[in-house]
Amino acid sequence: MKKLNRTTLLPTALLVYLAVMAYLGYPHLQAGETLFYFGVIGASLVIIALLYIILRKRDKIRQQRDEKIRETYEKDEDKEKP
Repeated sequence: MKKLNRTTLLPTALLVYLAVMAYLGYPHLQAGETLFYFGVIGASLVIIALLYIILRKRDKIRQQRDEKIRETYEKDEDKEKP
């Protein structure tokens, strides 16, 4: 089974949370507060999307750094062999 990383797990959990909050806030929509209801949902979706993009970028940078360290370690290890 493939390991779920923070890049997908955290935004998915926040989307589920947003869905629950949208359900609980449904009376605001029925009361005619459409701008408030959809404004909060829209702002939350934008924040979740930005979080996803930032986490993906950080994950790629981390992978590149780890790969570079691994390559450097392998080069140093090859130099030490007689």
